[in-house]
Amino acid sequence: MNMEERSEKARKLHKQGCNCCQSVVMAWADKLPIDKNHAMNVAAPFGRGLAGTREVCGCVSGMAMVCGLTGNTEIVRPLIEKFREDNGDIVCARLLQMGKRPCNEMVAYAAGLLAENLID
Repeated sequence: MNMEERSEKARKLHKQGCNCCQSVVMAWADKLPIDKNHAMNVAAPFGRGLAGTREVCGCVSGMAMVCGLTGNTEIVRPLIEKFREDNGDIVCARLLQMGKRPCNEMVAYAAGLLAENLID
């Protein structure tokens, strides 16, 4: 899948009720070494800023999970910094206050950012 397809898949999953982390992770489920049910369950508590605390954005957590599961841990920090640069923060509550990009667009952005940088 290309960047646009990954982004659209994440957006669609979010519209269907997946949290932000699940949406990003599941957009990459075909590349993960675990089955889809396990991926959904692992990502579940990381939505809404880590279990609803509005701390680290679920999109950021999702990117880190995909990188870890695919053996691309060396790009996690650069991805986080790019996310912060492009969106102004990585904390859910502050991102929501800024209102620049709704969550549905944020999951698409994160899935696309992975597509631009992930070593397949």
